Amino acid sequence: MESQEKTLETPQPERSENELGGVGPIAPVIDWTEEEEKRLVRKVDFLVMPALILGFAALQLDRGNIGFALTDFFFKDVGITQDQFNIGQQLLSAGIVLFELPSNLILYRLGPRIWVTGLIISWGLVSTFQAFQKGLASYLATRLLLGLTAGGYIPAGLYCINLWYKQSETSLRFSLFFMGNSFSQAASGLISFGVLHMRGVAGLAGWQWLFIFDGIFTILVGIAFAAIFPGAPSEGVSLLCIKYFTERERTILHQRILLDDPTKLKRRKNVSPREMLDAVANWRIYPHLVMALLGLAPGNALGSYSPTIVNNYGFGRLESNAFASIGRWVQLLLNPIWGYMADRTGRRGYVVLAGLTLWWTFTLTSRLLVFSNDRDAKFGVLSVALAVVAIWHPINGSWLSLNCRSAGERNVTMALYIMSSNLAGIIGGQIFREKDSPLYLAGWTVSVSLISVAVLCCLIAIAQYRILNMRIKRNSKLVDGAGPAYIMEAGEQRDIELVRLYQG
Repeated sequence: MESQEKTLETPQPERSENELGGVGPIAPVIDWTEEEEKRLVRKVDFLVMPALILGFAALQLDRGNIGFALTDFFFKDVGITQDQFNIGQQLLSAGIVLFELPSNLILYRLGPRIWVTGLIISWGLVSTFQAFQKGLASYLATRLLLGLTAGGYIPAGLYCINLWYKQSETSLRFSLFFMGNSFSQAASGLISFGVLHMRGVAGLAGWQWLFIFDGIFTILVGIAFAAIFPGAPSEGVSLLCIKYFTERERTILHQRILLDDPTKLKRRKNVSPREMLDAVANWRIYPHLVMALLGLAPGNALGSYSPTIVNNYGFGRLESNAFASIGRWVQLLLNPIWGYMADRTGRRGYVVLAGLTLWWTFTLTSRLLVFSNDRDAKFGVLSVALAVVAIWHPINGSWLSLNCRSAGERNVTMALYIMSSNLAGIIGGQIFREKDSPLYLAGWTVSVSLISVAVLCCLIAIAQYRILNMRIKRNSKLVDGAGPAYIMEAGEQRDIELVRLYQG
């Protein structure tokens, strides 16, 4: 069958800056084939996604390696208690939350090439020098500073995916993006197992070498990001002035996104107060935010304590780091599968619900096995729980992103979503407490309760979208050939986001 030709027929405004980084119209309207577009998408996949995934992997290494440091006498060396450690983890999350929205606004003005490169190198420096912390004050200060410098990366990554991909392509790419997090969680266990054996080399503890190696790696990732990441579709050039696309390719990349989502046609260098208020006042986003807040909190706790919990099951001190990573390797396989199912079916709500239900089931099973003496059964259930801990999270973010009415509102909404995800770290920081060790009976009970509420919020989200969809179908009509994103009522275009909400 002959490839279909595509053209952007949407009327072009007078020179108005658009979200995709150019000034429209950036070139004459052109035709392109479906095969040509597929080749370009593959090219984008090999440029944009590796840069974003690598940055996320570096972020997780730097914020998560402290959990492995606990198995190398970190408390004793630094001079803090477990409960003081929990406070530091809460400060890390607080720092991320505090700087997330300001970072997103700066990103919107400067663009991802400059701002994201600066973020990566900044937190890499903090991560490197935290190897020399001593005492409670320096521990708390470095955790807060790490959170502040790393705070804007995840929403920036999601923003970049929305710049480069069509709606039907985002869920899979969101999942691939979060694979950087999963890969880092999996690989860091094995890395830690090796590096922590360096205790005594050059007079440093193993955990100090771990921080140094991870921090230097992050700085190198920042330099690589500057060389690789091609900015926006209409630019196609990295911060180091390396060009990756021809003029025709840039035009196709730019116009295919506008054809898919005309809300990206206009962009300003700042987000208007109205868009910020609209995002905060949009009640439909709150089930998503609560899902992220409560559904991720137990996962944050396990991110810090899973090696310690495995060690408490009866496995070796350093070996526990490697064993705790097994579930994360499985998650690497599940993340793209969940993303593919979401894009393939368009039923993002049910895909999220399936992931949350699995997470709830195996967390509950871990709670029921607290008093069991079968360490293999407990370890197996914990590994499966770690495998499904957040496979639903990127789909939830994609679901929410597709329902935003403008570029500015999307930017603010995604910042709120990631802020909720990181606020989960503040809750998770106090789930496993010193007085509750080594069984953590109360911790597992709290975890099950939090995930239960997250499941309920998912059901509410699915129901509210179905009800709203029924109302719009009853009061609206579809414009011929426009597709479901262009429902009209009383002769005027409806808010596009309403229709997109119903995709999930």
